[in-house]
Amino acid sequence: MLKVGIDIGGTKIAGGVVDSDGAIIEKLRVDTPTDTRALADAVVDMAHHLSSGHPVAAVGVAAAGFIDKDRATVIHAPNIAWHDEPLRAILEARIDVPVTIENDANAAGWAEFRFGAGRGVDDMVMLTMGTGVGGAIISANELFRGGHGIAAELGHLRFIRDGHPCGCGQNGCLEQYASGRALQREANDIADSGGIGAALAALREEKGVLHGPAISRLILADDPGAVEALRRVATALGEACGGFQAVLDPELFVIGGGVAQLGEVLLEPVRIAYETSLPGYGERPIAEFAIAQLGNDAGLIGAADLAVADAAEIVAGRTG
Repeated sequence: MLKVGIDIGGTKIAGGVVDSDGAIIEKLRVDTPTDTRALADAVVDMAHHLSSGHPVAAVGVAAAGFIDKDRATVIHAPNIAWHDEPLRAILEARIDVPVTIENDANAAGWAEFRFGAGRGVDDMVMLTMGTGVGGAIISANELFRGGHGIAAELGHLRFIRDGHPCGCGQNGCLEQYASGRALQREANDIADSGGIGAALAALREEKGVLHGPAISRLILADDPGAVEALRRVATALGEACGGFQAVLDPELFVIGGGVAQLGEVLLEPVRIAYETSLPGYGERPIAEFAIAQLGNDAGLIGAADLAVADAAEIVAGRTG
């Protein structure tokens, strides 16, 4: 069965026709319009283009933000002017197949569970280390959405009381300590301190700013300042995973996002911090850690796969 998945990002909309094995048959990318009406037009045009040559059963749309439990309304989106936006109804009025809306981190986590690093487990947590920290929870082979549909905002766990201000309006959220942005902040702090930060300071002087890829290159070159910046960020993530283990008891943590491209260089300090933070360590089973496998395609693959099951529920609800 073929379906279309569309992942709305801050700068790009990625879409694809996805088969039952999670393989992308056809793919398309366009710039994300700033106007909400134009954005809806772009999603509809993409869905029509991708389904024109394929027998598509459903369309899944992934977007950052709070999605209601019916997978129909965007309650709030951080990067788009959507507030209680009935996005499914808007799209279904112009698309001839059922549409479902999903949080982008949930969609990516589901894709990894079904077709990527999480294959073969029943309980999994995915954390994406990008600009922020996204989360997804798979419990007993089901995507956990919570009572209102907006569960698994793991990046907004209060990690440090009265800590760094977060874009969500709170202070001290995990994503302020375990994200790509946090890695940049730590690298800048170390550059300011002198000593092991000499290479970071020199790079900042040359480039004007410390970007994630440049920091990653220094990490892979074993620069002590860059490695220390990573250790701080990885430690925060690992400590949080110890807490998530106590509550959710997953078999596997999958780490995605830009920082995850560091692979085992990232995972080693994450595991150390996780083990030292885990209640009852040494007396209980522990989780494995893995790097996400599907990269930037995970959101559209997961949205497409979820769309089929959600479409069946929607139809049953309308006819029941």
